[in-house]
Amino acid sequence: MQNPLLSKYSGAVPRYTSYPTAPHFNEAVDCGKYAQWLKAITGQERISLYIHVPYCDRLCWFCACHTKHTLKYEPIAIYLESLKKEIAAVGALVSRDAAVTAVHFGGGSPTMLRPDDLVGLMTALRSAFRFADNVEISVEMDPNDLDEPRYDALAAIGMTRASLGVQDFHPEVQKAINRIQTFEHTKSVVDAVRARGVHSVNCDILYGLPHQTEATLTETVKDILSLAPDRIALFGYAHVPWMKKHQTMIQEEVLPGLDERFAQMNLAASMLIEAGYEPVGIDHFALPSDRMAIAAREGRLRRNFQGYTDDAAEALIGLGASSIGQLPQGYVQNMPATGEYQRMADNGGLTAVRGIEVSADDRLRRRVIEEIMCRFGVDFSDLRAVFGDAAEAIVLEARAFAQSNQDGICLVEGDCFVITETGRPFARTIAAVFDSYLGNGKGRHSIAV
Repeated sequence: MQNPLLSKYSGAVPRYTSYPTAPHFNEAVDCGKYAQWLKAITGQERISLYIHVPYCDRLCWFCACHTKHTLKYEPIAIYLESLKKEIAAVGALVSRDAAVTAVHFGGGSPTMLRPDDLVGLMTALRSAFRFADNVEISVEMDPNDLDEPRYDALAAIGMTRASLGVQDFHPEVQKAINRIQTFEHTKSVVDAVRARGVHSVNCDILYGLPHQTEATLTETVKDILSLAPDRIALFGYAHVPWMKKHQTMIQEEVLPGLDERFAQMNLAASMLIEAGYEPVGIDHFALPSDRMAIAAREGRLRRNFQGYTDDAAEALIGLGASSIGQLPQGYVQNMPATGEYQRMADNGGLTAVRGIEVSADDRLRRRVIEEIMCRFGVDFSDLRAVFGDAAEAIVLEARAFAQSNQDGICLVEGDCFVITETGRPFARTIAAVFDSYLGNGKGRHSIAV
């Protein structure tokens, strides 16, 4: 039966991995401003590092990441030399008393790196920053890149979490998205990293893919569950061909409609919960013993450019072309174009070209939006404790929205704004109510469901 709320609340809105969101970054945040922010990091602050490798040896047509296809290793080797220069320059500005508590290698395909280059990159990071003894090191993995020497290199750099993109195991779906990856191959990767001591495995599943049905998704979820991953991300395919031209290779007429997407989402979520996974935010699931599940239960869940996280670091430093960082003063993004990024890194180290310095109102609204995305509600007393009288304006906004809404997606209980079970699938849309930038026409976004 058609859900009457779908057409009303599934419009195009941001994913809210930041606030303000990236379309509102500007050139006022440059290398000079970024250097000031880096110097302000103190020994009392924890640091999280994100390292971007913008290359793939095959281009998945569903992907919305900043990456490029290459069958030659030379461009990657040249890029790594520039990346090391940026790492050294950033590290020289940050207090050595500040500890790195998390490192995330993303892409693209960081597992394309040759074993010695992967180890060399970690050596450069450890030379530039002070690592905490219990640092978490996570790597996004393409199973088709991996071999025994790469597994050994990943163990050598201390990888603690492996993240595998699966999407869907059905051959017709895989062909339509140019991502051929068998269950048997995926299982061999999970077995290999666990044999080398990796304590946490994450698998990504997509719904809303071309030719995907509830039946194909059911089989994929069953296969994933047989691997017993610690975390599972259940994402809706974001069809944004105006941003990612390779997505034009996907025929829109074979994409599931809105109602079918919604049904796929609910089916997969129900299967994961029935299997014992706890829902985390709008699209993650974790075993009860996993750190993310514990953080969600204890109200410590956060959201950044990697999605949901239990990472409590005060500063996220992005390294590599297009990487985005989040520091106490605001957000900063590196040069996206790989060639120009390399020129900037080779000539001065820093490569920041845009960002935004957050205002007092931005901080307040960011807190509200993160609370909605992570905890499906906002405690007004907590807002007042942090923001004082400034919180009252947004409390009034929340009360007015809850009072005016007749669809049962949210309400005010006592001194709290609460998203109901009916409203949880539309959390992004509800968060957008508090986004003061959204109406100015900058940026196009994927649908909210």
